[in-house]
Amino acid sequence: MIGTEFIKGYGLGNQLFFYVVTRCMAEEKGVDFGFINPGQVGNVFHSNKGMYFMDIDLGTEIPPEDRDKYTIFNEQDDRLYMGNSRHDMSNGCYISGADKRLFEIEDNTLIYGNLQDESYFEKYRDKIKDWLKVKPEAESYEYTSDDLCIINIRGGEYTNHPELYLDRKYFLNAIEHMKKINPDMKFMVVTEDEEAARKVLPEYECHHFDMGKDYVTLKNARYLILSNSSFSIMPVLSSTELKYAIAPKYWARHNISDGFWSSEQNIYSFLHYQDKKGRIFEADECRRELEEYKKRSALYARRNVRPGKIRFFCQIIRRKSLYGAFYLKKIIRSLEKRVGLIKRYQY
Repeated sequence: MIGTEFIKGYGLGNQLFFYVVTRCMAEEKGVDFGFINPGQVGNVFHSNKGMYFMDIDLGTEIPPEDRDKYTIFNEQDDRLYMGNSRHDMSNGCYISGADKRLFEIEDNTLIYGNLQDESYFEKYRDKIKDWLKVKPEAESYEYTSDDLCIINIRGGEYTNHPELYLDRKYFLNAIEHMKKINPDMKFMVVTEDEEAARKVLPEYECHHFDMGKDYVTLKNARYLILSNSSFSIMPVLSSTELKYAIAPKYWARHNISDGFWSSEQNIYSFLHYQDKKGRIFEADECRRELEEYKKRSALYARRNVRPGKIRFFCQIIRRKSLYGAFYLKKIIRSLEKRVGLIKRYQY
């Protein structure tokens, strides 16, 4: 038995990675799979209905009291301690890549970690499409079109974190790239936070349907502009319709990275990555650049090392300046909308 635990507080994207990678590792070893607390799947911060739109096989339920009967595997967890936010100063910014030890686990192991690297699941991509099959009554191709691009904006807790929350400029640059593919391309936002999304792109149609329809709308879109949210990856991975998808380079630290990824696990061959200047990079380019960065970066050389008093003081100054600039930009965007420089979509 290869298993993991579904812990309260994780979003659907994280849960599906745990699920898929656990099944992949069980397939690799030729053993059964199972989960502690399988009823938690689909019960997340914006939905408590469970996996009502999928009929997924959760294998064997593992009682929590049996946890000690299993070997525990904890994935490698590398961090950079930086002055981007209180989180990055106290907990560190997660940067880990694939942990090759995962492929060496034996039967009767519970796996824990981020578990999002492509190498963990690429061998079983065709099977994953079956594992994550949407129920017929929940399936929808309403927004599947060659002239429609779906923009996925992650709001919620992201909105107050300048190191994490994607700026309007990222989306406008990506929109311009999509217009090069098709000058007649139309755009629609799908989000879990309509209020936040309408502040970023007020000129475009915006929807939060429910968790299931948000998921299938992304899964069946032919063109996508993604946020740095794990929610979007599994629908993209299991898509049979996708033609082109843009994602933020450096993923969860697109806004402030000097070359590191948060995390390296989120470099995927099926995505195209856009940097802060609007340039597009393929996954292989990103991986090569990252390897060069690791060789020369003084910041990367200090991974997993907490700062001393002087560096910590400098990080506080950096954090406050980032937040100041972030909120100033929000004020400017609000003024631009009020005076009509940024148009609003008419519903």
